[in-house]
Amino acid sequence: MTEPPSEPSSQSDPDQPGQRIDLSQDVSRPSPPPPTGLTQGNDADRKRQGRFAPQRSVRLPLLLFLATCVSTFWVGSTGWRPQDFLSLEHPAAMLRVMAANWQVGLTYMGALLGILMAHEMGHFVMTLHHRIPASYPLFIPVPINAIGTMGAVISMDGRRANRLQIFDIGLAGPLAGLVIAVPVLWMGVQQLNLNSSPLPGEVELYNPVIVRWMIQYLHPELPERVYWIGISQVNALFMAGWVGMLITGLNMLPVSQLDGGHTIHGLFGRQSYKISQAFTMVAIAYVVIHLEQAAIWTVMLVLVILMGIHHPPTSDDSMELDDTRWVVGVASMAIPILCFPLLGLRA
Repeated sequence: MTEPPSEPSSQSDPDQPGQRIDLSQDVSRPSPPPPTGLTQGNDADRKRQGRFAPQRSVRLPLLLFLATCVSTFWVGSTGWRPQDFLSLEHPAAMLRVMAANWQVGLTYMGALLGILMAHEMGHFVMTLHHRIPASYPLFIPVPINAIGTMGAVISMDGRRANRLQIFDIGLAGPLAGLVIAVPVLWMGVQQLNLNSSPLPGEVELYNPVIVRWMIQYLHPELPERVYWIGISQVNALFMAGWVGMLITGLNMLPVSQLDGGHTIHGLFGRQSYKISQAFTMVAIAYVVIHLEQAAIWTVMLVLVILMGIHHPPTSDDSMELDDTRWVVGVASMAIPILCFPLLGLRA
């Protein structure tokens, strides 16, 4: 996931990049604007402008990564039920829980962070390729939910990217993440034991289309499709793969500055606002009609609306995608349909 850039100055031309942001400086100190025509000139000229070597913070990304390792290890060790152990009065009891289930916790941590790292490095490597200043991946640990994290982001100066570049950066993350997430999920589905039913009152996960397909193929003995699966029925690889599908599908929704928003802006340019508006209206109607089932997405929908549902202009919106990018971009619109667990979780 790419973090949205700051809004351009009201006195600048929206078709041109905003003020230059040097990641090595305090953003409260203004920097001189970059020369116009950043899509022109050779690499040597751009390098002399200081655009190729931003000084990135290492300490914060490293600390957040380590914290997310601990968070996901802890959640996996508790069987994805950390809330059941939050009332433990002595830290030694929590350590005993992790010691008793360290293999599950380690497997979940490694598989999930592998998916998240692949996703964010897809974005990051593409920013390097296109010479767009960006931070290292910033992971978000959350040790009190059933997942252990809220994913990860990179912060980039997106106003320096043109339409083709923002398309590449936005789509590279989900595609790279799927390269790891799909085989992890496949192995997790192979190890599922679906002979038992979910326990009363436990958290259940809604299976997106791709998970239902895998279950049907790998477990043909089941008499019907499996739409919900209980936390007690999952294994570490399945859970990591399911979370990978959730994060990928969510990021590829065609709105705002999510990865899907970058993708449709690359495909349709400034006409992409029509798709974003249509999607937002459908999402609002769905949440209102299915409020009890879709309440989990209400906060996300509100945040997207507050952030702005339209993608801001790039440095050059006149650029057109080549045929290969166009085909890949259109095909990628199936990712949220296949990967996004529409009903999320329930208890």
